[in-house]
Amino acid sequence: KKEDDFVSSKRWIALVIAIALFFVSIVYQFGVSFSQEETGLVDTKGNLFGEKVIKPGSPIGGGKIAVLNLEGVILDTGEIPFGLAYDHKGFLSLLDRAANDPLVDGIIIRVNSPGGGVVESAEIHDKIVHVKEETGKPVYISMGNTAASGGYYISAPADKIFAHAATLTGSIGVIMENINFSEFADELGIDFNTIKSGEFKDIMSSTRPMTEEEVAILQTIIDDLYDDFVKVIVDGRGMDEAKVREIGDGRIYTGRQAYELNLIDEIGSFDDAITAMEEDLGLGDAQVVEYRPGFGFSQLFGFAAKSFVKNDANWLGLLNAIRDS
Repeated sequence: KKEDDFVSSKRWIALVIAIALFFVSIVYQFGVSFSQEETGLVDTKGNLFGEKVIKPGSPIGGGKIAVLNLEGVILDTGEIPFGLAYDHKGFLSLLDRAANDPLVDGIIIRVNSPGGGVVESAEIHDKIVHVKEETGKPVYISMGNTAASGGYYISAPADKIFAHAATLTGSIGVIMENINFSEFADELGIDFNTIKSGEFKDIMSSTRPMTEEEVAILQTIIDDLYDDFVKVIVDGRGMDEAKVREIGDGRIYTGRQAYELNLIDEIGSFDDAITAMEEDLGLGDAQVVEYRPGFGFSQLFGFAAKSFVKNDANWLGLLNAIRDS
């Protein structure tokens, strides 16, 4: 028994050490964040955000460029703890902040997203259009690994779109799907009883096949949403509607293919987008800053957590300590 207690104690000690290393990582991230000239600010609505200088310059004499990151699935899932996922309201707030900052001359949005919700994508699209029309500030897009479906939807109204040759973009279209496991349920002898107020209340039910009429109803919804997507590209890119419908069949394109189809403006990196904006606006020694939502402990905790789990040795060590204890 004493031997078992000794082994158990060793495991608990290992767990405590692993957790201590995790919090040391958080403290380290605090220091790194401040050393990288990140400051906490408050916008006109009282929202906290962080502003990190990624290219020193003179915002008064040389101009200022604000950079916003849109990464992950575009869905409004409410408040995300520790900034570990896309924050829809936070992103819209940062876009407002950049638009209302009198020192900001232009905005660059770095997009790395496979898409997401129709409503959320439309809200970002409309916000970008509003910023351009109300402030006259140009909005450039710099695509990352992926900027497809909703990721392209929000990019379409930008003044210029940059993408890497290997970026995956396009996927122009709308999809709706469900799973029908009624045959499997029949094999298991499972019956489903549905009481509904109308004929189509259980449309897309997983417990029975859809009727032809139901499929037709849903197709009208998809077609309506697809028409909106097409219009966004026609208006944003100045393209012929027939051409957009021809290439907008749901397939993805590489950045090089997208350039040939006029879906983007330049094959280039994020740095190329900055250089182009400086040249287009005639800026001198422009300061480039990155806006981050929710500056504070939770944000820094999130950065530390992501940094920690990206390190395989740290993450596996913590998991093993927990498992062994």
